[in-house]
Amino acid sequence: MQIKKHGLSIGMQRIDEDFFLYLEAIGKLSHEDYEKISPLIDSALEGIKDQEIKVFIDASELEGWEIRAAWDDFKLCLKHNSEFGKIAIYGSNDWQEKLVKIGSWFIHGEIKYFDDINDAYIWLKENN
Repeated sequence: MQIKKHGLSIGMQRIDEDFFLYLEAIGKLSHEDYEKISPLIDSALEGIKDQEIKVFIDASELEGWEIRAAWDDFKLCLKHNSEFGKIAIYGSNDWQEKLVKIGSWFIHGEIKYFDDINDAYIWLKENN
């Protein structure tokens, strides 16, 4: 039997004195994944008092979305786009980098793709 993981995880990470909202996407995401995680993301963001949240997204194991899940992801981004100051997306595929460029059209804050995890964290820590 082959096990196929997919889903989204949410948490907070701290590097030195900086806190980041941490999201990890694994496998091919489904609508059901977003039904479970969206209320958690809403709740987590509601509790953060910083004006512009720094976000780290680990998409290194992301394979993509089902069509309805892609729409869910888009709606989630639009709902919270003004809350994000910087979003670093760590990935491992060219198509992810292209999607980040498209996503930048809809996100209020800065969004940038990285294929090196350390570069992503260094960029997030920089003050703009």
